[in-house]
Amino acid sequence: MTMARPALDPELRELLADMPLMSRLSPEVLAHLRQLPSPPVESLLDDRQVERREITVPAKDGAPIPLSVLSPPTTDRTTAAPCVYWIHGGGMVMGDRFSQIDIPLEWLDRFGAVVVSVDYRLAPEATGTALVDDCYRGLLWVAEHAAELSIDPTRIIVAGASAGGGLAAGVALLARDLGSPALAAQVLICPMLDHRNTSTSSRQYSGVPGVWTGEMNAFGWASVLGDLSDLSDGEVSAYVSPALAEDLSGLPTTYIDTGSAEVFRDEDTDYATRIWAAGGQAELHVWAGGFHGFDALYPQAHVSTTARRTRTDWLARLPELRR
Repeated sequence: MTMARPALDPELRELLADMPLMSRLSPEVLAHLRQLPSPPVESLLDDRQVERREITVPAKDGAPIPLSVLSPPTTDRTTAAPCVYWIHGGGMVMGDRFSQIDIPLEWLDRFGAVVVSVDYRLAPEATGTALVDDCYRGLLWVAEHAAELSIDPTRIIVAGASAGGGLAAGVALLARDLGSPALAAQVLICPMLDHRNTSTSSRQYSGVPGVWTGEMNAFGWASVLGDLSDLSDGEVSAYVSPALAEDLSGLPTTYIDTGSAEVFRDEDTDYATRIWAAGGQAELHVWAGGFHGFDALYPQAHVSTTARRTRTDWLARLPELRR
């Protein structure tokens, strides 16, 4: 049975027509995708005169977790800066700390924020809580070394796109439950929040080629969960699959955006609704005709520029960034 789907934004549809799409991932396809070269990060940094520092912190098991610290020039800083702790996307199975880095670099430009991007280990080589634990360990290091990095520890924002958005949500839950660090906000961009993959939108975007489909989502989650794939929901950690969290109170103020024409639409809108139900503050945007990751893939499209500007304007309204 073919399900009706929201139409793509006309400009995005035209841009997407030139992109090779598929409906499924496999270990062989993943291996090929991982070998594709990434755009050089230097092209984004050169014009900004960004100060770059590479750090390695130990994971729980001692494995190295690389962090890239990208700071505005020292001459531009008279007070401790806000920090954006960036977690990249890639379905939890691909990408690196420079993936989608142009998004937080806009906030470095606008707010003088220090951007710290984490290279968490990927599934299926890492499974279970290892990915979110890597991200949390990197965040703790940043908070503990805030003075060294010229960061104000009361102005740390955790942000991520797609898988990175889901991991950011998991990190925010961990920070709340463990009592550290205090986060000023979380920015969840089309976040990957629910391993169950059973929403209406996940079914709408299965069985057809796309940027990220229900079948790809199932592959990504199976890679993360490994031997846990057959466990009940109660046996999967909410830090891994944040939609499972029973209590969404006490979270930092939250920004969530997604597209109407993507697999994560319903789990993302539900997460915002449950934050409100718990008395929390969240801002939600569902961009009509947006497919998964539209504003990262085609930032020049009109709806993309609007989405990115709206996200940045929300950050500008935060008291922590108005100082």
